[in-house]
Amino acid sequence: MAEDKPLAVVTCTAPVNIAVIKYWGKRDEELILPINSSLSVTLHQDQLKTTTSAAISRDFTEDRLWLNGKEDDIGQPRLQSCLREIRRLARKRHSGNGNSGDSSSRRSSLSLAYKVHIASENNFPTAAGLASSAAGFACLVYTLAKLYGVEGELSEVARQGSGSACRSMFGGFVQWVMGQNADGKDSIAQQVAPETHWPKLRVLILVVSAEKKHVGSTAGMQTSVKTSLLLKHRAEALVPERMSQMTQHIQQRDFEAFGELTMKDSNQFHATCLDTFPPIFYLNDISKQVVALVHRYNAHCGKTKVAYTFDAGPNAVLFMLDDTVDEFVDVVKRSFPPENNGGQFLKGLPVGSATPSEELLSAVVRDPTPGAIQYMLLTKPGPGPALVEDASCHLLGADGLPRSSS
Repeated sequence: MAEDKPLAVVTCTAPVNIAVIKYWGKRDEELILPINSSLSVTLHQDQLKTTTSAAISRDFTEDRLWLNGKEDDIGQPRLQSCLREIRRLARKRHSGNGNSGDSSSRRSSLSLAYKVHIASENNFPTAAGLASSAAGFACLVYTLAKLYGVEGELSEVARQGSGSACRSMFGGFVQWVMGQNADGKDSIAQQVAPETHWPKLRVLILVVSAEKKHVGSTAGMQTSVKTSLLLKHRAEALVPERMSQMTQHIQQRDFEAFGELTMKDSNQFHATCLDTFPPIFYLNDISKQVVALVHRYNAHCGKTKVAYTFDAGPNAVLFMLDDTVDEFVDVVKRSFPPENNGGQFLKGLPVGSATPSEELLSAVVRDPTPGAIQYMLLTKPGPGPALVEDASCHLLGADGLPRSSS
């Protein structure tokens, strides 16, 4: 029967973002207000994305959530904050249209009383430290906004789910302005440049470990804010100027300056983790080998051709221009030979073959470590969240339950 079907089903996708000027530390835990601004690159959804479907129906008896095919707790405080805020904005919009007597308005107000079912999945390993929470909450907020007909500024809502999620509400190059207001209304994301701005930029992710980190980001930030004097100095004295510099480097497409500042900011972020008491170690020995490899490669080339950044985990995100990719991928393969003969070692965008000179190899490749890197993924800057028009892509079936994986 028609009444058994969800009143509405909406499916959207959202991207991962990687910060090049890092966010670390909150001044308000509940609203997720940062102690400094940050800047990131949105990665292309062809390689990394979250897909979310949301449905409402008069037949649903409770709000429910499924993540990667398994039912999860929809009562999580941050998730509830996003859901509550989208519903509040929807009520405000519907009550403010002045046409409460028309049928569409009555249906809209009635639908706000219905329960919602949400299903979400990633096309990349959730536990691999690839910013799944940023993509996940951005996708959740964007999908719910489409479902309930909410328009306008949404990065403030996404921020309340996961701080970095606000940056995934835009494509290309995005800044999260820390804001000053206690209510967080001015702590929002803004696009610095679209994904089409720097067509030659490439991003190579080296997955070192898919294990969950020993110290979660939230707990790590809390300890750093309490104990690290370097963190306070960084936020107040250094980040504002770095935000300005990074914006300029991106606008000018100056890769050497962009790459050098990206590495320095990553190093400083991890220095604040070491300055935390007790210290926090997110990088492992393989991470440090990648750092050394990048510096040897750049030194041999006589300029910055590859830049690394590490979030709160051991996996390396490397930036380079497209004409560097083939050679550097070969160098990585020689430095960290895959144990499975290259099976699914390289994923994402296609990579051509290269034959580095013996001079380069002898200067750069040292003590190969087989199996240290699980796989590599090549991608590029990409667009922000998108509505999926194809109904066959819905994660929820006509009964409002997850579709069978079969």
